[in-house]
Amino acid sequence: MKLLLVGATGLVGSHVLALALADPRIGSVAAPARRDLPAHPRLLSPRVDFEHLPESASWWQAGAVICTLGTTLRAAGSREAFRQVDYAYPLAVARIARRHGTPTCVLNSAMGADVASKFFYNRIKGELERDLAQVGFTSLTFVRPGLIGGERDEFRPGERAMAAVLRAAAPILPRRWRINPAANIARALIEAALGAAGGMHVVPSEDLFRPETNKPPQQ
Repeated sequence: MKLLLVGATGLVGSHVLALALADPRIGSVAAPARRDLPAHPRLLSPRVDFEHLPESASWWQAGAVICTLGTTLRAAGSREAFRQVDYAYPLAVARIARRHGTPTCVLNSAMGADVASKFFYNRIKGELERDLAQVGFTSLTFVRPGLIGGERDEFRPGERAMAAVLRAAAPILPRRWRINPAANIARALIEAALGAAGGMHVVPSEDLFRPETNKPPQQ
């Protein structure tokens, strides 16, 4: 299968890319990005501007698209800029990929994604899920992690503080509130893309904290 991956330079996306390139079930990976990625014989990585995506490029057609694009309010600088990265870019990518015939979409979303949420972050994730459901994919999966565990290129003090609290409280916390390792999330994204079960599905955070996470999405 050919995989289209957007967000390959981020924490979860970099794990997806490494797993995909090592997986014999995936013949090639197209990973458009804003900066260069390490060369690999099965990787095509065109540099793109997400404000002006090359809609006619042939690499949009794939067996599945995995989207791990995302930022934080602090990094984005404003709610408008955050919405552009976490909503507008992923939706544009999905629409173009679908127009090129890509049948399957898998999104790295978030626990609590809800269009009615009082929290801006969760509301934007919910709006993206809602609108992706209208794009027309044969198979659509939302992977909804809680706090993501792993080393990022950028410093996120809020996440580090929360991670320390969650690690200390892990023995007494419900599974859905525990830290979800980035590698587990990446594995769930790839399995959903390869499985491509028809219809819309959700992989909740409680299925992502165990090292052996590899389960099919819930119907």
